[in-house]
Amino acid sequence: MSLKYAVLAALLEGEASGYELAKRFDASVANFWTATPQQLYRELDRLEGEGLLTARVVEQQRRPNKRMFRITESGRLALRDFTAAPTRPPSVREDLLVKVQAVDAGDTESVIAAIEERMEWSRAKLARYDRLRARMLAGRDEDEYLRTVERVGPYLTLMRGRGHEQENLRWSEVVLAILRERSGVADCSDPRLP
Repeated sequence: MSLKYAVLAALLEGEASGYELAKRFDASVANFWTATPQQLYRELDRLEGEGLLTARVVEQQRRPNKRMFRITESGRLALRDFTAAPTRPPSVREDLLVKVQAVDAGDTESVIAAIEERMEWSRAKLARYDRLRARMLAGRDEDEYLRTVERVGPYLTLMRGRGHEQENLRWSEVVLAILRERSGVADCSDPRLP
């Protein structure tokens, strides 16, 4: 998939400047697609050139003018075609998994440290996703939210992001227990240890 469709999908939330779109990506799209601000700006220009979005200039005092982007009907049709096209199976290319695969010939303590670091990243992402979920629900229970919200897609992708990080944590705990047992490395997070 190209960045093109992730940008168009993010603009379904409404008109946004490049800066606002970058923040939107960080807050809601980052659980399944990442892009740098530079990549976003290049893609916005390209999509405007293809007629998939329009831009208007908003004049500002004491600040540079900003461009506000909105998805066009052609952009909506492109998203419709994209959602109708067959989906390719995902591919996993992760250096941590190569390290775990090679742990028997490698430095077990370094692999354990890498897994512990990944767990911290997963916990931080999960906490961010949980804050976003609370904002989305705004005091409603999930069933009510899903029945009444206008656009369900952002919540469904958030659920996937949360599930992914929860699974990362479960897998990491199992792998750490096995590696520690095999190598005799103590669990430093165990409060029973001195």
